[in-house]
Amino acid sequence: MKVIRNSIIAALLVAGSLLRAQEQPYKLTLAQAREYALQHNKTLLNARDQAVSSKEKTRESIAQGLPQVNGSLDYMTYFNYEMNFSFGGSGEPIDFNTPPFSEEPFDAGDRAVLSTITTMFGSSEPIIMDDQLSGNVQVSQLVFSGQYIYGIKAAKIARKLAEQSVAASEFDIKESVTNIYFLILSTEHSLRIVGENLSNLTEIQKHTTNLYNAGVAEETDVDQLKITVSQLKNTQKSLERMSQLNYNMLKFQLGVAPDANIVLADNLDQVMGIIDSQSTLATDFDITNNINYQLMESNVSLNKKLLDIQNMSYVPTIAGFYSYTKKIITTAFDLTPNHLAGFTMSVPIFSSGQRRAQVAQAKINLNIAERNEEMVKDQLEMQKSQLLFNYQNALENFNTQKENVAVAGRVFKSIQNKYQQGLASSLDLTQANSNYLSAENNYLSSVMTLLQAQTSLDKLYNTL
Repeated sequence: MKVIRNSIIAALLVAGSLLRAQEQPYKLTLAQAREYALQHNKTLLNARDQAVSSKEKTRESIAQGLPQVNGSLDYMTYFNYEMNFSFGGSGEPIDFNTPPFSEEPFDAGDRAVLSTITTMFGSSEPIIMDDQLSGNVQVSQLVFSGQYIYGIKAAKIARKLAEQSVAASEFDIKESVTNIYFLILSTEHSLRIVGENLSNLTEIQKHTTNLYNAGVAEETDVDQLKITVSQLKNTQKSLERMSQLNYNMLKFQLGVAPDANIVLADNLDQVMGIIDSQSTLATDFDITNNINYQLMESNVSLNKKLLDIQNMSYVPTIAGFYSYTKKIITTAFDLTPNHLAGFTMSVPIFSSGQRRAQVAQAKINLNIAERNEEMVKDQLEMQKSQLLFNYQNALENFNTQKENVAVAGRVFKSIQNKYQQGLASSLDLTQANSNYLSAENNYLSSVMTLLQAQTSLDKLYNTL
């Protein structure tokens, strides 16, 4: 019983430690969140598996032209079938001076073989067909195939395309995680501002209510503050729900469980440190570093190889083989050799225009791929100009809103002090408070716009 009790206690301790481990929060900086998403995002894991599958497909294509060895074990029974050879005689030699043996196409070799067979099997003695058991090993090797050669090259480019697609997915995931991270920080910053403002106005409301009860303040002042406080509470609840929604979006991108506890280690001021306007505006755009352009380049290369494959359909294909058969059990009458070797050459002669149509389609696909490459190049250049334009506007607006929120904060504090001294009305106070919250909201919106503009440029420049 003591042993059982100790086992139960140990199991409970282990379960408790596991439960505590599960409750440990994921405390992540922005860089750590990006890295964690790259390792655990399910969409990205699927993309990586597809790239691995493409790699194995390349190996499969290469293996088709390498030596192939196959073995077999064959067993046959004839149920003691009796084979009776009869040439119309009883084993007597053939008279080759009489037709048809004296005529063509029987030559001296043919007459010798017929004479031997007639001597062996011309009697009435049957041959009993015994069971047969044989093992066979066959080696085949593709000697030459133009389609195989260019097929390998195409498979390697397809593998490169799959790897580049993974890289593009990684950029998308990092961009999404970054923007959601910014959004959460912005929402939490708004919650903090609203919370502080709500706490402050709640105290003022209590103070005003006391003054009203003492007959010093008017009822309209109490009602006005009550409405303002109620609106702030609604705003706070809305921001809390929005924050939870943003956390759920981040959990999905990170690939963690929906009930996981996520804690952001960075704050808004820290992430604003990535803003380097001088460096961003001075950076030269090298289009060859952009992953989308790289994908288009690889797609053009792939279509060139596919065209080469179709052109090679006019070229012969040569394959060789060797076969060895080990006869373990055999019959008395066995004419099959143990060793066989040979080669096959397949020569395309006429396909009723099928090959020509396939080549024409491959040329059209190549033309489309080349035009798509040019279109993506033009689009990326336009996107660079647009993103730089957006970034400059966002930077200017951010600087303006930053100054506005400082001014609105000073005005609100001044009106608050005047209200407490009886020099301003509740309407003045609520209006100043509304202006301050509006300035804060505009400031946070400008922050988000600037951070997203910076992220978009980093992704375009392949520096995210």
